[in-house]
Parts: sequence; C-alpha cells; structure tokens
Amino acid sequence: MEIKIGVQNTPREIAFESDASPADIQSAVETAIASGGVLTLRDDRERTVLVPADKIAYVEIGPASTRKVGFGSAM
Repeated sequence: MEIKIGVQNTPREIAFESDASPADIQSAVETAIASGGVLTLRDDRERTVLVPADKIAYVEIGPASTRKVGFGSAM
C-alpha cells in the first residue's frame, strides 16, 4: 500500500509504501489520533515512520502506484 501523510504547517507530505493492510493502517491512525500519541508505521524496507498524532492533517491510503518507464509513441 502507498501511504501519504500530510503534516500541519509543512508544505510536503510524507509518502512511503508499506506491506500492511489498509485496515491495519487505518486502525493505527485512528488509535493514534484518539490517544493523542504518536502514529507509528513501518514501511516496506522495515524503517519506522513516527508522526505526532496532533500534527496529522490527513492520511491517504491506496494501492502502490507503478511508475511508467519508457518513451511513448505519438502517431
């Protein structure tokens, strides 16, 4: 899954891919916001991402995007 987290007062979002299910990610976000603690997620390279719950502006969860490589042909 591709995860994008918007952080308040920051122009860039945090974007990474994770092997976790959308339900697990949503549950972690909801728990962190409800408790006022820290959102803790792991990416697909086993790195940990920590975001203070009170600074989360939005969380976007979706399928990983595949990047197109190559040249198009216009005819």
